[in-house]
Amino acid sequence: MSDQPNEPDELAGTEQPFVSHLVELRDRLVRACIGVGVCFAVLALWPGPSALYDLLAAPLVAHLPQGTTLIATNVISPFLVPLKITLLAAFLLALPVVLYQLWAFVAPGLYSHEKRLVMPLVVSSTLLFFVGVGFCYFFVFGQVFKFIQGFAPKSITAAPDIEAYLSFVLTMFIAFGAAFEVPVVVMVLARMGLVSIDKLKAFRAYFIVLAFIVAAIITPPDVVSQLALAIPMCLLYEIGIWAAQIFIRKTQAPAAEAQQP
Repeated sequence: MSDQPNEPDELAGTEQPFVSHLVELRDRLVRACIGVGVCFAVLALWPGPSALYDLLAAPLVAHLPQGTTLIATNVISPFLVPLKITLLAAFLLALPVVLYQLWAFVAPGLYSHEKRLVMPLVVSSTLLFFVGVGFCYFFVFGQVFKFIQGFAPKSITAAPDIEAYLSFVLTMFIAFGAAFEVPVVVMVLARMGLVSIDKLKAFRAYFIVLAFIVAAIITPPDVVSQLALAIPMCLLYEIGIWAAQIFIRKTQAPAAEAQQP
């Protein structure tokens, strides 16, 4: 039985580009990790892990009875928890470097009209996340801890565990940071054609209900923190609808490119 004539291999020439993409991805990840490592080293020297934890615990300590401090129920918690906080702060500080490496990796595959707004989109999502975290730290924490301590019986001395407090803080930071990304999510969904602007406007009433349900699940059971999460989400949804219309118009392909076969 004779062999078939030589036919072109559909996969020929694809191995090297795929490997080169993996190499570039590795290099970008290494640079991002180096950025986080440098920030971690700087924060470890100044102000130091202990000072960072004291700063993070300040909203809770301010509402504890005078002379009361947080406790550590694990032997190594006083060492590990401040280091975890330092690593988290280092990642947030190095976030522009991490996002730039992500942008540099995906940029070659984008059209010129798409590149113009990808970077502003990345920057705006980063700023919104920071605004959400800052809003949670400077406003929500004070109201939540004041509410909790106001309901604590006089016979109970509150002495929270530092690991439990860290877990609570991370949950709240992620919740508020993600909630403040609503405009970015709305713009991306509209730009990808998954949802039209008219449908987004029609979904407005349902989103308000959804926002209050999410706030009731994520935040502690007090009205102030629930409103503090739900109301900004509703406002940001309206901003997202307005921004999506501009985003879609600015990222449309030029007419010359659209007419190409």
